[in-house]
Amino acid sequence: MIGLFFLSTAFVELFGTHASVAALKSLIVMPGLFILVPAIAATGASGMALAKSRQGRLVEAKKKRMPFIAANGLLVLVPCAIFLDRWASAGSFDTSFYIVQAIELVAGPVNFSLMFLNIRDGLKMSGKLRPAAKPVR
Repeated sequence: MIGLFFLSTAFVELFGTHASVAALKSLIVMPGLFILVPAIAATGASGMALAKSRQGRLVEAKKKRMPFIAANGLLVLVPCAIFLDRWASAGSFDTSFYIVQAIELVAGPVNFSLMFLNIRDGLKMSGKLRPAAKPVR
């Protein structure tokens, strides 16, 4: 879903009108954030609960990434989405809008990458993703 927000934002910013940008920003906040934030929180909480009884480098790597994912989401991405929605709905496409948009377009893929790494490590831990075989020499 985060990747979809990123791609749709980039597409609308490049090819859309101010009205389409405002419509997208509104959809990202409502219902987007009200679905995405609880889903990510529930995923993080369930992952932490499952990790209590496990040890190892993959568990530790996932635990180290989670505070960055949460902080980036709650302290950067959510406020960016709210500000951009308000400014776009008011037709305020000024320098501040594009600075915050740039911050969001950097922070979003960073969070997506960190979450992807956690998913990958979770799949490895569950045995659903096996490490690539090393080439024989």
